[in-house]
Amino acid sequence: MFHKSFGKSVVAIALSLPIVAFTGYGVLAEDDTDTDIDSESETAPVTFTLINNTSRTLLEFYASPPSTDDWEEDILDGKVLPPGGKATVTIDDRRPDCLYDFKGVLAAAEDGSVGEGSLIQTGINVCEDPTYEYSEN
Repeated sequence: MFHKSFGKSVVAIALSLPIVAFTGYGVLAEDDTDTDIDSESETAPVTFTLINNTSRTLLEFYASPPSTDDWEEDILDGKVLPPGGKATVTIDDRRPDCLYDFKGVLAAAEDGSVGEGSLIQTGINVCEDPTYEYSEN
């Protein structure tokens, strides 16, 4: 009886050793990755002042990384930004760079010359300047 029990224990220990060794290696690899991050600024939230430098009211404003087509939620959260208006925008997505695509939904012109529409601007680096002027150009 002791011999059978001992044999099963040896087999169980032998089978578990490669798993333990492999798991240990994974932890070491993960720890090495964490040390590659140079500074907290690479993942800090980005804050900038958005200025509506258009002739129309900004009804909605969206940001997304250039690598995606998903615009997420309206940054203005239902508020509007009139021409010349300013808003503080904080993007906390922990991206390692400051490049974003912006999409603004503009109201129709008061004189009726232009209807409501969206304007997309791509590859904007919001870390270069703490103020971003959203314009029709």
